[in-house]
Amino acid sequence: MTIRILISSTLFNSGLLLIVIQDIAAEDFSIHGLWPNYNDGKWPSNCDRKKSFDQSEVSDLVSRMQKDWPTLACPSGDGLKFWGHEWDKHGTCTTLNQHSYFQAALDLKNKANLLQVLQNAGIRPGKFYSLESIKEAIEEGVGYAPFIECNVDSSGNHQLLQVYMCVDTSASKFIQCPVFPHGRCGSRIEFPSFSDKSDSHDEF
Repeated sequence: MTIRILISSTLFNSGLLLIVIQDIAAEDFSIHGLWPNYNDGKWPSNCDRKKSFDQSEVSDLVSRMQKDWPTLACPSGDGLKFWGHEWDKHGTCTTLNQHSYFQAALDLKNKANLLQVLQNAGIRPGKFYSLESIKEAIEEGVGYAPFIECNVDSSGNHQLLQVYMCVDTSASKFIQCPVFPHGRCGSRIEFPSFSDKSDSHDEF
């Protein structure tokens, strides 16, 4: 499962940044990426090829990134290729420098703290819940209504896949999303166990 957090961006007129936090075989969510998006759901990419990823710019963040933003490639790597891809394709389209880009994503993941938010509402991995109860728990914990996206497992069960939320242009506080992506969930969905990994794609 992933959690996407939309972030308003001054770079685009009524634009958004999109942070994706996903499930791996651990006991918490992990980041997939921080992506700029337009209000119509489209997004820019590879905006400045002169600003290639430089590991030295984030050397003080690497240990956190390995924990909270690991590569899901198989076989697993050290994350550098994945982070480089995310920066080159998405980060260069933001107003943030490299360090601020990765720092913001890490801090947003911790600020959302969605696993704890859901657990506080009695919603735990490996069980089924109404879609509305999950939405309400997140709105109660974060302060704003989310958009939930689901996938369907091999048994035909709808599973929590992604959660979308928005924050302000400073990436410091949540706000109401001006637009949500398209997608549907059943009225009752599974919050899958973190060991029940869905197919993941590093290079989005």
